[in-house]
Amino acid sequence: MDIAIKETHDDRCASAPPSWNNRRRRADRMMHWLFIGSAAFVSLIIFSIILFVGSQGLKTFADVSVLQFFSLDWTPSENKFGAGVFILGSFIVTGLALVLAVPFAVLGAVFMSKIAPNWMREIMRPATDLFVGIPSVVYGLVGLTTFVPIVGKLTGTAGFGVLPAALILAIMILPTILSVSEDAIRTLPGSLEEASYALGATRWQTIRKVLIPAATPGILTGVILGMGRAIGEAMAVQMVIGNAPLLPKGLGDPTSVLTTQIVKEMLNAPFGSTLSNSLFLMSLVLLLVSLSLILIIRIVARRRAV
Repeated sequence: MDIAIKETHDDRCASAPPSWNNRRRRADRMMHWLFIGSAAFVSLIIFSIILFVGSQGLKTFADVSVLQFFSLDWTPSENKFGAGVFILGSFIVTGLALVLAVPFAVLGAVFMSKIAPNWMREIMRPATDLFVGIPSVVYGLVGLTTFVPIVGKLTGTAGFGVLPAALILAIMILPTILSVSEDAIRTLPGSLEEASYALGATRWQTIRKVLIPAATPGILTGVILGMGRAIGEAMAVQMVIGNAPLLPKGLGDPTSVLTTQIVKEMLNAPFGSTLSNSLFLMSLVLLLVSLSLILIIRIVARRRAV
């Protein structure tokens, strides 16, 4: 059928007037160069952003040493621009959010792909995707009015700190990890499951020892995507984390992360000052972390394809 259609199309092209064939080739060349130009334009924008942020950020080292920048003392009034506390805070909050979100996301993915009936899956999948479109400020408002008072009662503090920020981020990244993990499990070859049953394995043994290990690269891709969103989130985290340039000693202690500190300080930082350059350098660190996560996703996806 396909061969016949192709032959018919080729016959029509061969029998078409030369002017029509020339217009067709000209249109193909135009679309070819349009796609190349679009890709080059996007790449130029990305490299321009990296170049601008990097050139401004590296000016920080004219006034601050590398060790001072990665220290834990952030006191701009005393010319101390140690961003280490924000870098560590970003990884602490993001790591705790992953610890909270990944188990529920993987269990939800297994349920939706292998256990839930079709009618339930048709309801749950759109409902899960709906969470991705909720604005960050809404999550922050929910955390401010719900999680902060609860954490405050449990810890005897004001409630702002690492735990409410991690809870909000866990809710925000849960749909991403769940959707990618479900796709990874659903696209596994049916022969894996059939072979496991043929060897006498139960349903739960098949899920735990066959399906989840086989889908691990896809699940890791979802986890890395969720980590990328969590580490780059600003608005929701700023509303509940306390915004204190201190290294937290407990889950109820306030702290700050790279994104929230940049938002907090940028309006009061004159362009070209050491404070402004330090914020650009913090942005460069955040950008490099995001690019590293994208590179890891590429490597994981390539191994999965192999």
